Amino acid sequence: MGSGPDLPLLGWERTMRNDRLLERFLDPLLEGRRQECRQVFVEAIEAGVEPDKLYRSMIWPAMEHVARLYRADQINAAQEHMATRINRLVADQLQAFLQRNAPNGKRILIACADGEPEELGAQMCADLFEADGWDVFFVGGGVPNDEIMELVRRVRPEILLVFGTQPSGVPGVRKLIELIREVGANPTMNIMISGGVFNRAEGLWKEVNADLFAPTAGEALKVAAEAQPRKPEVKIPGAPKKRRRRRRPPLLAQAEA
Repeated sequence: MGSGPDLPLLGWERTMRNDRLLERFLDPLLEGRRQECRQVFVEAIEAGVEPDKLYRSMIWPAMEHVARLYRADQINAAQEHMATRINRLVADQLQAFLQRNAPNGKRILIACADGEPEELGAQMCADLFEADGWDVFFVGGGVPNDEIMELVRRVRPEILLVFGTQPSGVPGVRKLIELIREVGANPTMNIMISGGVFNRAEGLWKEVNADLFAPTAGEALKVAAEAQPRKPEVKIPGAPKKRRRRRRPPLLAQAEA
């Protein structure tokens, strides 16, 4: 007969194979039961589940699920707030368990779009990039565009990642990108977009003139690793600016409405 301590591990292995980890986490999360949510996290860590897998298979999809329920009026503001704060609590605890790769010599600046109610998704991106060896600068939300631009100029990251979930923040993302490109701050830097509003509107990331798009934090790591430096735009000194009247891209116009 197998020893007692082995049984929880085997149970968790079955849970992971059947993709029930998220299901086990969601019920107490939506009911605001903090201790039960922490227990799911603790048991998974003790059973040897990789921390980055918990980010990708539990916390991130739980965040997206809560957001969908709230948009559909299936949960109220109190439930959404409780679930989001519990999710952030678990993410904060999980960050300490991430294995750290050797520094890769690359930098990433992570910011949130205007009016972003929560920074959880951006925070998870910051945690995973840091564990992957990137030098991470995380400013969150509420930072004026000109200050982000100056930080881009000073830090000179390979990537600026802007995270957004609300349609109201999309026009500000486009303005930030236009400002950075217009002044030529760090011309070889790629600008990556992530977050729920860009997942829901296919092609919206292109309409804000971003270089890269990642639907999840895990995908962001892969996209960033494969990205080549952006080719700087060639500007002829003294040449007049081209003025063209363009129809507002439809997805962007909808976001601005």
